[in-house]
Amino acid sequence: MADLIPRICKPIEESFFLFGPRGTGKTTWLKLKFPDALWVDLLEPDLFRTYSAKAERLSEVVRGSNKKVVVVDEVQRVPELLNVIHSLIEAKLGIQFILTGSSSRKLKRAGVDMLAGRAIKQTLHPFMAAEMGKNFNFDSALKYGLLPLVVSSPDPQKVLKTYAALYVREEVQMEGFVRNVGNFSRFLEAASFSHGSLLNISNVARECEVERKTVEGYISILEDLLLAFRLPIFSKRAKRAAIFHPKFYYFDTGLFRSLRPSGPLDRPEEIEGSALEGLVAQHLIAWNSYRGERNKLYFWHTPSGTEVDFVVYGEEVFWAVEVKNTSNIRNEDLKSLRAFKEDYPQSSPVFIYRGKQRLLKNGIVCIPCVEFLTCLHPNKVKIF
Repeated sequence: MADLIPRICKPIEESFFLFGPRGTGKTTWLKLKFPDALWVDLLEPDLFRTYSAKAERLSEVVRGSNKKVVVVDEVQRVPELLNVIHSLIEAKLGIQFILTGSSSRKLKRAGVDMLAGRAIKQTLHPFMAAEMGKNFNFDSALKYGLLPLVVSSPDPQKVLKTYAALYVREEVQMEGFVRNVGNFSRFLEAASFSHGSLLNISNVARECEVERKTVEGYISILEDLLLAFRLPIFSKRAKRAAIFHPKFYYFDTGLFRSLRPSGPLDRPEEIEGSALEGLVAQHLIAWNSYRGERNKLYFWHTPSGTEVDFVVYGEEVFWAVEVKNTSNIRNEDLKSLRAFKEDYPQSSPVFIYRGKQRLLKNGIVCIPCVEFLTCLHPNKVKIF
């Protein structure tokens, strides 16, 4: 089914990077959009050995071909190729280069030329509800996430169980990003308790029994691999004191649930609430990315505990978004949004919940989560 769902991401005529975690469908999308391209797949062992030994060979292959589009898949595996590609672009041969990657970490670490702005950077995200249309199943998305690799599988649970292990083995261990894979694996689980919460690095370090500095490095690895992101605190023209710990999210709800252990002491509604907040977060990140990063995503939290889950602020919108895993709305559920509106009267507050009806309570728009997610389309700015 995933192969049949048209993606919102649009191809461009210039050379570009296409980043995205594994399983987001980069290869599938490119083969659909550029069926006649010259394809260099660096996951193939023979090609990897060839270009690792002599990156200049790519110039010979490109110049000897009549193809006008060249795709280099997983370019971070041989960073030296970027220097060759840069020289080919400068030669003005009329060739479009499309470079895919599931990580920018190795490129940064190698200190190679990132084409000096000659190529636009795009990111492919997990499916959005707006992309899936009638195929969107809210309960399934909340349980398994929206990675195309998972959505298209007859056994999504099995795919999710192996997904993190695949990354640890092929991206983290093989590339030598960490020295102790056991520590990193424990960290992945410990970090799952911070999903949708304030990130206290000292607590995570204590939980997985490693040094704080090591955990800081692990989090940077997750971000470079596009597997997680942090939200900073919104403090523009703040009238109240604010805390400074960021919030942490895995990039996909399914990944979070596959890593989050559950037992007698874990309340299902707590896990479900974190999953719901993460599902909204990944949609907001994708929406903003496909709109060209015109806005920034934050959260709001005061020392007294008043919190708004998301603040979307930029040249287009000023949204305050609160997400609650509830079917009924109490007045106290809207307290944080009312406080934010008092401090920032220019903002548009919205309350997202598990109910069925759109409501207006105390001047705050309350929208069912399914409706919000399906209406959140990069072609739209007015959602509520």
